[in-house]
Amino acid sequence: MYAHVKSKLDNGELVILDGGTGTDIQRRGVKMDSDVWCAEANRTHPDVVRAVHDDYIKVGAEVITANTYASAPLMFNAHGRDADLIETDTIAMRIAREAADAAGRPVCVAGSISVMRPIAKGTDDFDPNFTWDDDTVRRLFDAKAANLKACGADLLIMEMMRDTKFSSWAVEAAVNTGLPVWVGIAVERTGDGALAGVNHPDQLLEPIVRELTRFNPDACLIMHSPIDTILEGLEIISANWSGPTGAYPEAGEFTMPDWQFVDIAPADFAVAAQGWRDAGAQIIGGCCGITPDHIAALSGMKTQ
Repeated sequence: MYAHVKSKLDNGELVILDGGTGTDIQRRGVKMDSDVWCAEANRTHPDVVRAVHDDYIKVGAEVITANTYASAPLMFNAHGRDADLIETDTIAMRIAREAADAAGRPVCVAGSISVMRPIAKGTDDFDPNFTWDDDTVRRLFDAKAANLKACGADLLIMEMMRDTKFSSWAVEAAVNTGLPVWVGIAVERTGDGALAGVNHPDQLLEPIVRELTRFNPDACLIMHSPIDTILEGLEIISANWSGPTGAYPEAGEFTMPDWQFVDIAPADFAVAAQGWRDAGAQIIGGCCGITPDHIAALSGMKTQ
């Protein structure tokens, strides 16, 4: 299935990604879990998860992301739930694959991998009480990536990569599966206005790009980042790497366990996206807070 997407990327064409999965599950009334956010929805509300995928497909998404971001290996391991992670991801992949197979056109299913760790209550910061040795981290990422491949992922999206250590291990694990890999880096501005990895003001975007692209991924994107950081982020990627680039920003902010929505009109989102496309981005979609209405506006951009 990825051959269709690869052909478009090779020809310089635009590929439409979906929008936020977890936040759209929340927006539809599913209560978020205080430990693992939207991951439990795969078990408790599979119909809602399926509806989210269906709605993105209806408005033109060519790649949908299985609800496996929040089933982060380190999050589940911290709560003694390694086996639950495998089961949760297997359910999520089945739901996404069924939606893609019913689309009537080529739709890729991406398995999502994140480096999320337990979050301190009421914040968006890591809880410092949880630590792991390096070998354990690598083992957990390897198991996650291998299971997503076994469940039929067409590609792996590395979401919210943000540093040169944990993110590097995660990307390496994904690349080692042999599946296509898209690296999504989340950024925010430091006090002096530079772009750095989210929650890592000491790690600027440029060295993160250099470290993560040394694994030769199939695309590198700025994601889960404020809209006003996207263009600069794309410029930094392109200055340090020659492969396909993309963008899928957020709209709002996270205070565990809920997303705080900040509305942006779909038309305004599409205008911003046209600027990213003009800057060379070939993969465009949305992350947290971005809805099917926003992706519908992007799909319209394809014919302009």
